[in-house]
Amino acid sequence: MKVYLKLLIAFLITSASYAQFGMGQNQQLKPTKWEGKINKLSDTSYELIYELSIEPDWHVYSQFTPEGGPIPLAFDYVDKEGNYEIEEFAKESETKTQFNETFGVDEMYFENQATFKQKVTLTNPDTQVIKAQIFYQSCIDVCINEEYYMVFDLKNNKAQVFSNYDEFEAYQASGTAKNPETQKTEEQLSADDDEVPQALLDAQASVSNEDGSKKGLFSIFWIAFLSGFVALLTPCVFPMIPMTVGFFTKQSKTKAKGVSNALLYGFFIVVIYVLLGSLVTGIFGADALNALSTNVTFNIVFFVILIIFAASFLGAFEIMLPNSWANKVDSQANKGGIIGIFFMALALAIVSFSCTGPIVGTLLVEAASKGGIAPIVGMLGFSLAIAIPFALFAMFPGWMNTLPKSGGWLNSVKVVLGFLELALALKFLSNADLVLEAHWLEREVFLALWIAIFGTLTLYLFGNISLPHDSPLKHISVGRLGLGLVTLSFTIYLIPGLWGAPLKMISGFPPPMNYSESPYGVGNTKGGGTATATNKSDFPEHAELGPHDILAFNDYDAGVAYAKKNNLPILLDFTGKACINCRKMEERVWSEPQVLNKLKNDVVLISLYVDIKEQLPKEEQYTSETTGKRVRTIGNKWSDFQIKHYGINAQPYYVLLDHQEEELNKPVGYLPDVDAYSAWLKDGITKFKNQ
Repeated sequence: MKVYLKLLIAFLITSASYAQFGMGQNQQLKPTKWEGKINKLSDTSYELIYELSIEPDWHVYSQFTPEGGPIPLAFDYVDKEGNYEIEEFAKESETKTQFNETFGVDEMYFENQATFKQKVTLTNPDTQVIKAQIFYQSCIDVCINEEYYMVFDLKNNKAQVFSNYDEFEAYQASGTAKNPETQKTEEQLSADDDEVPQALLDAQASVSNEDGSKKGLFSIFWIAFLSGFVALLTPCVFPMIPMTVGFFTKQSKTKAKGVSNALLYGFFIVVIYVLLGSLVTGIFGADALNALSTNVTFNIVFFVILIIFAASFLGAFEIMLPNSWANKVDSQANKGGIIGIFFMALALAIVSFSCTGPIVGTLLVEAASKGGIAPIVGMLGFSLAIAIPFALFAMFPGWMNTLPKSGGWLNSVKVVLGFLELALALKFLSNADLVLEAHWLEREVFLALWIAIFGTLTLYLFGNISLPHDSPLKHISVGRLGLGLVTLSFTIYLIPGLWGAPLKMISGFPPPMNYSESPYGVGNTKGGGTATATNKSDFPEHAELGPHDILAFNDYDAGVAYAKKNNLPILLDFTGKACINCRKMEERVWSEPQVLNKLKNDVVLISLYVDIKEQLPKEEQYTSETTGKRVRTIGNKWSDFQIKHYGINAQPYYVLLDHQEEELNKPVGYLPDVDAYSAWLKDGITKFKNQ
């Protein structure tokens, strides 16, 4: 069923992509709209307000998106020198944060709408107009670079928005817009354009929802539920099951009353932990914790906390709440009734803290990175896993005879959790390292540490080493042997990562492959385990080795000339340095043999990056006839080229051309299905050969 579902989704995306990309020249996506306001603070001080509306499922990256990730939003002010002073960054509304496994950073972004407030202090009291240019990237399953212009008229307290450079330039020259109706026309065009790609947006929304907030919350819930089940198997909680259930069944006058009391007990366990999640969310705010989790200081703090938790689980010491708390709560539990049952549940939470505290703390830290109500959802899942067994065993007391006896295996559960805490702690240290680009924990070092951690855990499970609170181990149980084999297999799986293996199973946990001492693997200058070198002087002009050592041109004319010389079709790859789905296509689709062989031998690849900020020579800068925007950089040039010739401004975007620069088949965008992309390549190559 899952296979058929994936095929259906791939078909929808492919069909919708063809519908969008094959309909002509008016396919420019415009997923954002801007408005401006002015708030006068004093005669020389103003607050400029930018209001951004974003189409559903699209997102725009914050000014504070970490370096090395997607392109952040930026404001550039014209004629600032000698006229006014401005803060380096505008104050922005709340963002969402999500780890991006492709770039290895926590990206910060806006959905639906955003507000930016920029304080301006006039140094020249005669200043009446402030002009700003806005640069940013909008993404869904494709990314587009956008540029708008905003003019704030301080004298008349109004703001104008331009998406056309000529009009903006005319305003700078005359102080009035060349066409007063332009703004309305641009908005109407934007609305018209939005109708065209709706099928694609709907199909993409169904896929992108897999990575959206709903899936994130479901994932948090199930991870927390499984963590709660693991907590049940610790020496602080497991022995409490028969003791507590036995208490309710013996003290209650009827079996029904005993069951209802046990159910109430379980309900109060859920209430206590959900209140904890609500308290965390309420104190820090729904989205404040996720912002903290991307902060270097807090990542390091989380790393230290998890190391302390791990040491506790491994037996170095116990983390316990004050005994006085447990004594006071226990005295209240003796009162009986509903209040007494509540305090019994609270007593369980306090007494078991030395085992559940590290798990709860880790869950809250991880849930915080998702933001919103994730801490509440996490605590709901965790508490349900603990509460349900009490209710079930109260209903069916005979089941307790099937429970294993308490013993040394309970401590082994804690030790295993300690090793997992160690591994997770390194992830937080890695986050801080990636943001700082300090290169403390490059990919090889991270993997070496994980190999050491899981290798040692394997030795522990096989009984080769023991820790302070372990009981003597005369033999290994079948369950322990099975878990040992799993960790041994995982350790072996990690080892090739030191030599450049992608390790897709754990993608997103270790630093990305380009954040390493040896991008091709330890001891190699190329992938595949051989130390070879390529003389760059042998490359054609404007060519370099691209992903997977594919010869790629970064100049259109040079690539076309090379294709004609070698009688090969042309593959245009409109891409971006900060394009997430471009990297996904390269890492997960281009790397497959049936695709890679075609890219290396059967086509000439021309990769045109639309987000390169390198300035064009002054004499090569121009105003686009298609968009009216100023083309100043190499990235602008290729973006304008894409819009002019193919009527689309989204990346990734792939076009197969013959030597007359005519399309061999319909271009495609983001197409993560390996077989579909390979078939698309084969179709174009075959048509070229048959010409």
